Amino acid sequence: MSIIPKLESKFGRFAIPGLVQVIALFQLLVLFMVMVMSPEGAAAYLQFLELNPVRLMHGEVWRLFTHVFIPGNFSLIWALIGTMFIMWIGRGLESAWGAFRVNLYIFGWMFAVTVGTLVFHWPAPGMFLYQTLLFAFASLFPNEEIYIYFILPIKMKWVAALSAGMTAFLVMREPALLFPVLLGHLNFFIAFGPGFLSERARMAQVASRRGRFESAQLPQGTFFHQCSVCKKTELDDAHLEFRVLDSGDEICSVCRAKRT
Repeated sequence: MSIIPKLESKFGRFAIPGLVQVIALFQLLVLFMVMVMSPEGAAAYLQFLELNPVRLMHGEVWRLFTHVFIPGNFSLIWALIGTMFIMWIGRGLESAWGAFRVNLYIFGWMFAVTVGTLVFHWPAPGMFLYQTLLFAFASLFPNEEIYIYFILPIKMKWVAALSAGMTAFLVMREPALLFPVLLGHLNFFIAFGPGFLSERARMAQVASRRGRFESAQLPQGTFFHQCSVCKKTELDDAHLEFRVLDSGDEICSVCRAKRT
């Protein structure tokens, strides 16, 4: 029994059902509050929520959780679409994993970025959490389709690939973000990395066996049957049938018919 089922059997009752949906709704609530505030008040409110290592060390422990509620986009339309999308992803992950594993995935991300922020003062944008949720969903349901602008169907594996490409482009522009990005996706690497590596190893073994089989095949032109009368083989005519005579020699169906 692996460690995660053991933890789930002991602590599964403490899991928060629909945690992804809860986070998405709180993010939408923060957006509404920011929209009704003055620019100065909104800026101060967001600073109150962000994961500030100095303020965190002074006892403001709520920052460990509230930073994930900061919206990545302050457009109301896109925020509503994003909220519906991430809630849909959350329901899919919970149906596949269960509430406890989704909780573990999210709190594992929070722990990793908190360590990075406290030790290395790396940024911890909540966008990375939603991206890791997207990657997890696309790994579990790669062929699930969504409709871009409610018209164009696209599979989740391509949505995840596009998102990964945009993040890679961001890292190429700002190489200093490499380690924060890796840390911000550590939960995904831990959850799916071993399975990915084992699958690649299995595919390599299959390719190796296929290569050994193909290299062990007989050279081209080798035959198994040859008529002792006409000297034809199965390579000359695939429709020939061969029989063994009492003498031990083989004879094709054509020559046998002639003898008859």
